[in-house]
Amino acid sequence: QVQLVESGGGLVQPGGSLRLSCVASRFIFSISTMGWYRQAPGKQREMVATITGRGHTDYSDSVKGRFTISRDNAENTVYLQMNSLKPEDTAVYYCNANTGAFGQNYWGQGTQVTVSS
Repeated sequence: QVQLVESGGGLVQPGGSLRLSCVASRFIFSISTMGWYRQAPGKQREMVATITGRGHTDYSDSVKGRFTISRDNAENTVYLQMNSLKPEDTAVYYCNANTGAFGQNYWGQGTQVTVSS
């Protein structure tokens, strides 16, 4: 069974920082583009950032320059460093593993990020 286990969410003041982590099973991690998505109340889930196995990254315009995605292939872990957080970043953040040509898409259970004073 594929597992994506997220951690690192919480409550932070505007302008603060958080780092999310997601550990995946070794095989799935090795063949996947990893990503972070988020869903705010009443809104659709949206892509935040993705990173391929070769390290190519992509970001939504709303987080460019503030968030950084990275992956540690030895630890099967993907990170999302979030700086200069804004109230509009409040959402449940989900880790995603997309296996591309293998045709599978996996999700973590989600971790709540709340930006509020």
